[in-house]
Amino acid sequence: MPRSSSTFPRAIAAIAVTAASVAILAACSGPVAIAEKTESAPKAKTSAEIPAPVQEASKADTAPASAALSAPVQAQIDYALTYWQDYNEAEFGVLGDNDCVNFASQTLLARGWVQDDEWFHSDDVYASSASWRSSTSFRDWLETRPDLATALDDSQRDQVSVGDIVQFDWDQSGDRDHTGVVTRVTHEDGGTQVYFAGHTLDSDYRSVDTAITEDHPGGAVYYWHIAS
Repeated sequence: MPRSSSTFPRAIAAIAVTAASVAILAACSGPVAIAEKTESAPKAKTSAEIPAPVQEASKADTAPASAALSAPVQAQIDYALTYWQDYNEAEFGVLGDNDCVNFASQTLLARGWVQDDEWFHSDDVYASSASWRSSTSFRDWLETRPDLATALDDSQRDQVSVGDIVQFDWDQSGDRDHTGVVTRVTHEDGGTQVYFAGHTLDSDYRSVDTAITEDHPGGAVYYWHIAS
């Protein structure tokens, strides 16, 4: 039997209803979300990948090492530090309470100086030359021997070296009252500091500044820079 012509209109209507339903559903669900492209966080570096910080060298690291003493000066200082308190009396005797030049002269012998007719030690220490026993006479003799030493005043203390001779005029009367041998020199922000060894007031590293400001306020200090 042939289909009724009314079947087609019903089919078309059904299709229209279905299409409308799909449209309604799409409108309710909203647009399809699109994933937003984001920049991923950088990957953390491992400890092996992180370069070590560069450390600047400190002044102490770059400061030059102190110059070593020459063999003669080292021998002189070794002698001074051996006998500043334990006197070498058996060989050189002791000049009572005024043994400072006797001791300083001994250190110069250890350094290599040679005795002569104007500077010498005697078996009887009191018979030694005046330049061996007296600070003032020692100064007077050195003034005639520029080949051995150069006179410096305290304004030139930055030129003083270990092994040099230091002399004091406690009352600024023009003579020399005490003699020692320089055992340490430091150059600091506040200036040059000088230390010495000596007999009478036995010392190994006595401060020059302490000697002229505390021990003998107003005292004057002088130096002899040894040539070799």
